[in-house]
Amino acid sequence: MTESPTPIHDAVREHYAERIKSSASCCGPSDCCTPESNLYPTDLLATLPEGESAVSYGCGDPITLAALQPGQTVLDLGSGAGLDCFFAAQKVGETGKVIGVDMTPEMIERARSSAKRMNLTNVEFRQGYIEDLPVESGTVDVIISNCVINLSPDKTKVFSETFRVLKPGGKLAVSDIVTDGPLPDEVKKSLSAWAGCVAGAVEAKDYIAMMEAAGFTNISIQPVFFDKQTVDDALGGMKLDASRYSKDEIYKAVYSAKITAYKPA
Repeated sequence: MTESPTPIHDAVREHYAERIKSSASCCGPSDCCTPESNLYPTDLLATLPEGESAVSYGCGDPITLAALQPGQTVLDLGSGAGLDCFFAAQKVGETGKVIGVDMTPEMIERARSSAKRMNLTNVEFRQGYIEDLPVESGTVDVIISNCVINLSPDKTKVFSETFRVLKPGGKLAVSDIVTDGPLPDEVKKSLSAWAGCVAGAVEAKDYIAMMEAAGFTNISIQPVFFDKQTVDDALGGMKLDASRYSKDEIYKAVYSAKITAYKPA
């Protein structure tokens, strides 16, 4: 990994290392980020081999959104324990390839172990930062990601890197957290709220602007959901200045979204 870690990187990495060790959800006590919260279609979950744990740290279903085809090369940004990579591997088949990139060693170890147990030969996991992808330029058909780009302190670099590694005509299909309006400074400065997928979320219009600046076209952001319990867990009991902000404003502002974009052919 050549990217220098920031305090945000360190906080997020420690948070998710602890989550995978304890098999907890990404946000805290709630099950917002588990497959049991109906993020994935039942028929997709049923494709996991019996006995395999459906460990997810996401906020949506990028697999269905990506509409993957046999033979494609797929890259998962922030692949975690590998669940979306395993789903993608089934979609692209033996002639396809799936690459998972994650900065947390414990996640890479878990993902590799699961892939070996499932005898998946078309999946590999690489340790690295999504701001500095260990992937060759112009080699990927589809990029997926599940509630990870919001965690990056430099989203401009993330979109620049995703654009670089995609083939002409390639697709970006991610589930992520965005906002409708700005968040309080107290929240933005909280490392625990960053790790909980809230503090790093940016306004949808800014998200689109960063993708456009990287070169992406045909950008779509479709709101999905984000419940109050999830926001409460992410904020971790943070005290807000009641004279300036209310939690109700944050509840209304933060939401999960289906996001797609394309690299021009």
